[in-house]
Order: sequence, then C-alpha cells, then structure tokens
Amino acid sequence: MSKYVTAAEAVQIVKSNNRVYIQAAAATPTILTKALAERAGELKNVEVCHLHTEGEAAYANPELSESFHVNSFFIGKNVRHTLSAGNGSYTPVFLSELPRLFRKQVLPLDVAFIHVSPPDGHGYCSLGVSVEATIAAIENSKYVVAQVNPQMPRTFGDGIIHISEIDYLVEVDVPIYAHEPVAITEQEAKIGKYVASLIEDESTLQMGIGSIPNAALANLTNHKNLGLHTEMFSDGVIDLIEKDVINCNYKGTVRGRALATFLIGSKRLYDFVDDNPFIEMRESSFVNDTAAIRKNKKMVAINSAIEVDLTGQVCADSIGCRMYSGVGGQMDFIRGASLSEGGKAIIALPSVTKKGANRIVPFLKQGAGVVTTRSHVQYIVTEYGIADLYGKTLKERATSLINVAHPDHREAIERDYFNGFRS
Repeated sequence: MSKYVTAAEAVQIVKSNNRVYIQAAAATPTILTKALAERAGELKNVEVCHLHTEGEAAYANPELSESFHVNSFFIGKNVRHTLSAGNGSYTPVFLSELPRLFRKQVLPLDVAFIHVSPPDGHGYCSLGVSVEATIAAIENSKYVVAQVNPQMPRTFGDGIIHISEIDYLVEVDVPIYAHEPVAITEQEAKIGKYVASLIEDESTLQMGIGSIPNAALANLTNHKNLGLHTEMFSDGVIDLIEKDVINCNYKGTVRGRALATFLIGSKRLYDFVDDNPFIEMRESSFVNDTAAIRKNKKMVAINSAIEVDLTGQVCADSIGCRMYSGVGGQMDFIRGASLSEGGKAIIALPSVTKKGANRIVPFLKQGAGVVTTRSHVQYIVTEYGIADLYGKTLKERATSLINVAHPDHREAIERDYFNGFRS
C-alpha cells in the first residue's frame, strides 16, 4: 500500500533534464500531467514526449518553455501551437516503430506516466483503451507512475501489467476522454458508400475515427464474415460486431479476435470493450507490423489525407510547411493491405476543404510532407467516385484523379498540372 500516493507526491520523481513518456489518446493521464506542470518552477529542460493526447496539456504552455519541451510523435490539437511557439518539436516515426525507439535506447526514458484500471485480486492492472507504445515505455523507463481509475475499461492482450511494475499509484475516479459520434453529412455518406463498394465479404478492415469511416461501416450491414485488424476503432464497429457482420473468423492474424492498439469513442464503446475477450489490445509494433497485416486475406485499409496530388502523392501530416498531425500508422497499413492477397489500400477524403479549397491538387503545397508515396497508393475516393491508380501511368492517374475532384475545379486543376510540366 506504500505505493499509493497523491499526484503531487508521485510527480516528484521527475527531475530536471528527464524525458517523460505520456500514455496516449483516451487514456491520457491528465491528473498526473497537470501535477507535473504545477512543478514548473522547480524543473528545467524536461522533455515530455507522446503520441496524440486528449485533454489539457498544461506542460505545453509556452510560458513554461524553460521547464518543459514537448516532443510529439503525432501532433494533437492541444500541443500543435508548440511548434510555432518554439517549445515543441515533432519526431516523424511510423507507429509500428515507436516502441523500437525506446527498446533500442534511441530515446532513453526516465519516467512513464500511464493510466490503468484498478488491480485485480492477483495484482494485475489493464492499460485499457491505449496500448500503442506504452508497454515499451514501461519496460524501458527508470520509473513508472500510474493513474489508477475504476472508470478505465479492463481490456485483454498486451496491456495487462502487474503492480510490481509500477513505482507509484495515484487513485482517481474520473471519466476517460470520450468522443460522441457526429452526424454524417451528405458528402461523407457518398464517400462512405463508395468505400463500402470496394469491400468484399470476408475482408479484414482497418479504419480510423470520424464520419467517413462510420459512413463506410454503416453500409456494411449486409456483408458477411468481416474481420477487424486496425490501429484504432470507434463506435462504428459495435453494431456490426453485435450483428455478427464482424466476427473475425477469416482473419490470418489473431483469428477470432478484433485487434487494435488504441480506442477512442463514446462511453458506449468503453462499456462494450470492458472485460470483452473478443477485443484484443496489442502493442503497435505488432498491430501495425506490415508482416502481420498482410497475413489477412482481403485486407482493406481505409485512411484519409489532407491533400492528394495528381500523381498520387498523399500528404497526411502537414499543411504546406506547417506540421499538423503525423505519420502515424497510415503507411504501415497501406503497405500491409497492398501486399495482402486480395487486399485494397484506400485513401478517402472530401474533394474540397470546408472553406472550398481543393484537396485533389495539381501539386502538393510547398513544404508538404508525403506520407504515402505515389508508388504505394491504390484507390483514392471522394464524393465524386473512385480513382483506381494501381499500375497506372502518371497521365492515367491524373485523368482518374481529375474525375473525382470537385467539378467546379477540374478544368483549372488539369490546366495547372499540365502547364506545370511544360514550364
């Protein structure tokens, strides 16, 4: 019982010049990070590193730049300002490889902040809704501090850890971060319908959060024997699992189980996965491993983008020179699906932004990052149809992509593209 302390006491373990890893997504241990930020006056040059996190990131306040520096492996809204303010950096890394950076001591860790369910009768806690690189962080940190929460779902897989692996435990009782499903627009419904038309019975799915994945899932109710092997999933899969549309019976990797490395959604999702052996949470080094992904026949990867140029280059992490998100697992799954027998790699996006700017463009913005290369991409889907780029020449690709761009801009896109090559 001596391991149980207050948050203020637990974060005393962090010293100046330390590197701290924060568990990600809905499991973000915000009570610990807030307590750490309150020690700003006592600390210098502490690096706080993490993937996308939820909630307030108090340590990311530029006024605390002498105390904390944010190193994002995937940039969330709550820390995006740090890159321009100067108190943050971005480290590009595939999600599949992040655990390796810790295990190989490329990024040595001093402290890991995690968020777990209470220990069971045998002393085991669960990392719940976010495993990602946290297991590697726990194994390679000098100290581990856990926020222990009865509202954290207990999930199966890699995220079961014994309290002997934790140095300090801080009891809390707070809701974990949730996102309620939002209404699907007419545009998103059209995209979802096109995406669903590419999915066959007995396919295994990977998709992210948001209205387009949910729109695609809504069109799969008459499919049979689908599987789930995905970096993350949200509420959209629940009804399909309960209707036995998603049963994972034809998967090649972890057959009979829905596989993910983190989850984010509503309380309904968290209640659904709690103590549910059908859901298996594994480290990203396994879930996002291309070799594991390709073992699933008819693997379908559904990802999004910020913009796509007419040769098929996919920018998904930046708006010009301004970093916006990260590499994440897009390439892990695009490549895994491409190599799968009967697999399909899909990039789905609206043809224009909310402000009306093109997302199918002649050329990527100056400084934009290419997450998925033109040689990896297969299908690009907008509300105007499907562009099949696989095995196509640059000229054929341009024609196909112009046909799925917004009709009001097609002529200008084509003119600017071919004028660019002539100049």
